[in-house]
Amino acid sequence: MSSNIYLAASIFFLMALNTSVAGVALGGYVCNASGPRDATLEELEVIANSGSSAIVMKSCTREPREGNEEPRYSRLAFGAIQSMGLPNLGFKAYVGFASQLAGRGKPVVASVAGLSLEDFVLMVGAFQDSAVDLIEVNLSCPNLAGKPPVAYDFSRTAEVLDAVCGLGSKPVGLKLPPYYDFVHHDAACGLIASHRVGFVTCINSIGNALAINPETEAPVIRPKGGFGGLCGDYIKPVALANVRAFFERLAGKVSIFGVGGVKSGSDAFEFLLAGADAVQVATAFENEGPACFGRIASELELILQRKGYSSVDGVKGRLKRV
Repeated sequence: MSSNIYLAASIFFLMALNTSVAGVALGGYVCNASGPRDATLEELEVIANSGSSAIVMKSCTREPREGNEEPRYSRLAFGAIQSMGLPNLGFKAYVGFASQLAGRGKPVVASVAGLSLEDFVLMVGAFQDSAVDLIEVNLSCPNLAGKPPVAYDFSRTAEVLDAVCGLGSKPVGLKLPPYYDFVHHDAACGLIASHRVGFVTCINSIGNALAINPETEAPVIRPKGGFGGLCGDYIKPVALANVRAFFERLAGKVSIFGVGGVKSGSDAFEFLLAGADAVQVATAFENEGPACFGRIASELELILQRKGYSSVDGVKGRLKRV
């Protein structure tokens, strides 16, 4: 085969991973998730220069936060447990970072985690006037003592949506916790359908897990008495279920980021079958570094090629029944 044919084939399969979220084009199906290695401009520059198809910034709060006390992150056999407590530089820093990251050929995604309704309004409004392309409203952090995830309270969720969805033209999305019953999926989708929500991110870590070191006879992390968010392989089936439940109910009217246990092209392909428009990578990025994005994308390309699919759109949501 000539070099020109190899080049054409390479371009073809790179284009096969093109996708979009809330009308914003992504040059690939795989990007980073808000959380690991994205708190500083230096870390975000690494993501910008990697194979990640977007630059997703740290979930930020109104004021800078140091986060929870150490140790607050521990690797486990099939993932990790963490209770970071939203360490970040404060939203004003990330508004500034957005202008420095714009023009890099990939979308910039803000993630906001308000501690009050006023915080959400202030930060979403500020990012509407910034250089970001998408605004993720994090309603699902499980690691703040005395602050349960907003998205488990549908009245509070409605208040936030009422307040932030009309603040500007940039697409606003919701980062959601895992839901475990179809009644909750129905309620969440009812709120989403009645507001101008452009995308959902499913899922954040599974909250209030506990990992114990039998040698020390103590939890492996300190905050909240050792209770923290479970991540990685452990949560992939729950993440897939949530993506599928939202895909079936939202019928393509709202885009979906799938996140939770994506560490291979096969994992990404499963999320594609479930209905995700793109996947975000967290634990694998924490463990492996930025090379994970290109590796996962290449593995996904090979799966599409082997199965004869010419694009992600030809697969998305087409999960077969047994």
